[in-house]
Amino acid sequence: MLHFDDIVFGPISSRRLGSSLGVNILPSKGKFCNFDCVYCECGWNKDGVAERVFPRLAEVEAAVEAKLAKAASEGVPVDSITFSGNGEPTMNPDFPEIIDAVIRSRDRYFPHAKVSVLSNATLVGKQAVAEALMRVDNPILKIDASTDELVGVMNKPTGAYRLSEIVEALKRFNGNFILQTMFLKSKDFDTTAPEALKGWMDIVRDIRPREIMVYTIDRETPDKSLEKYTVDEMAAFVQPLVDEGFKIQIRG
Repeated sequence: MLHFDDIVFGPISSRRLGSSLGVNILPSKGKFCNFDCVYCECGWNKDGVAERVFPRLAEVEAAVEAKLAKAASEGVPVDSITFSGNGEPTMNPDFPEIIDAVIRSRDRYFPHAKVSVLSNATLVGKQAVAEALMRVDNPILKIDASTDELVGVMNKPTGAYRLSEIVEALKRFNGNFILQTMFLKSKDFDTTAPEALKGWMDIVRDIRPREIMVYTIDRETPDKSLEKYTVDEMAAFVQPLVDEGFKIQIRG
């Protein structure tokens, strides 16, 4: 499974974000997340060997500054500075301050690069986290399923999770975020079953993101029973939303 030992890695070629410099602000050498998604490229939470020590603000700021300075001096392109890594980045207690530090470094070396955060949206109800996400160019926030039951099967939250609360918190973004959704099926669930798909589309209409990223599995997954969808299948699933004017990016 995929783990990141360094705070900064890449740039790597991202199918969604171009030349993406990754930032991991979670414990190294293992997974640290409040989801345990069946499709996670980092594996199951129980198999993580993380030392449970978060990199702090000064350490992250120095690592990002050094990497951006090196990339600029060598003419290496950076389209996005992307918070992802070994789990849920908003769990780092310094997350809001780290965002501000990275934006400052971005402005100094790559002012046209976008700052992106890949998040499962579980902590958007916290004001400091939400405000930090609103300061980045691309807050990419996840809703995979349309019911708490389906979230439980697919994303396996490790704490209390109520989809209705996430939806209400996302409304406060006034559409200025990117919704990320994984389409897949297994012996236990299908996120595109008629009722589930209708529920997801109703959520989209309620929160009205500026863009939607729909994708399917692309790497090894801990649950081996998962089945991916084709681009054509996913395009058919979301066509009603396209017809209504939603901007949707589909990746197989």
